[in-house]
Amino acid sequence: MNVLRARSGPAPAPAAADAAPPGGPVRAPRPAPGRDRTAVLGGGLVVAVAVLAVAVVLSLAVGAKSVPLGTVLDTVFHHDSGDADQTIVTSLRLPRTVVGLLAGAALGLAGTVMQGLTRNPLADPGLLGVDAGASLAVVTAISVFGITSFTGYVWFGFVGAAVAALLVHFVGSLGREGATPVKLALAGAAVSAGLTSLTTAVLLTDTATFDRFRFWEVGSLAGRELSVAGQAGPFLLVGAVCALGSGRLLNTLSLGEDTARGLGQNIAAARVFCAASVVLLCGAATALAGPIGFVGLTVPHIVRSFTGPDHRWVLPYSMLVAPALLLVSDVVGRVVARPGEIQVGIVTAVLGAPVLIALVRRGKQARL
Repeated sequence: MNVLRARSGPAPAPAAADAAPPGGPVRAPRPAPGRDRTAVLGGGLVVAVAVLAVAVVLSLAVGAKSVPLGTVLDTVFHHDSGDADQTIVTSLRLPRTVVGLLAGAALGLAGTVMQGLTRNPLADPGLLGVDAGASLAVVTAISVFGITSFTGYVWFGFVGAAVAALLVHFVGSLGREGATPVKLALAGAAVSAGLTSLTTAVLLTDTATFDRFRFWEVGSLAGRELSVAGQAGPFLLVGAVCALGSGRLLNTLSLGEDTARGLGQNIAAARVFCAASVVLLCGAATALAGPIGFVGLTVPHIVRSFTGPDHRWVLPYSMLVAPALLLVSDVVGRVVARPGEIQVGIVTAVLGAPVLIALVRRGKQARL
């Protein structure tokens, strides 16, 4: 018996569950880390929606003449056309707020897609020549066709943006490798330079056109009507749906072209799909508010600092953070220069540049 015990070795130690006394505490299984992260990021979207709602209220209430919050709420639920404050909200501030929401969301999505498509953290929607094409088209509308309303600018700006983007893609597609990110960036810089020179030539020879164009060129939400938002809205909606659906494509492209092909991804089709969404979004935003800088460049970096590089999260966050930033910048421009105002394009440059520099210096932005 002793020999058998020696060969069989010591008896196995009882399992932790067996050793626990009957009726002892039972620990619940810990949730997977991925579920924790999804819950946190999902809650963050709720916070982003709340911040955007606050920005909307500020845009409606704050300006050259402050309107009480109660009056803003009465305007929404119990509109009185005879109230002067409510008239200010409905006729002046509501249209520019709606335009700011649409343009900001478009710029945020377009900037995120552009940076993911080119794998260039300094890329912005204007890299495809959209801003330069829209500017030349608006100048042509003013100088040749005599159009002076923002309603007329929308269609010319959108067509000019689309033509410029197609030209950039055509030039970048020349050669064996097709439209690589580097070739698209170089083609965009070349086409933008050429279109900008044509715009400058027209403005130098026509002072009347310059006087009308300079207010649109800076980028502003003032003077827009709800009809303008209705004209650009369908294009923006299609572009937003395409952009939000490109999260997995951008994640795959970020792994490199060889890896993406190995995973079965059609690189050319993915690039065309993403570029088309950028054209629709940036063209609509430029037609609505003019060329506004730093929003599409800065917001994706701000978002990645707490979401990471997963485009499935970066895209919806950018769609919420960008319009909040644009509306707050518009409010700041109205407050600091009362009774006048500073165009929102100037304010976004002043506010966005230091934020971007700080993020780059601290190394908080994730690698694409």
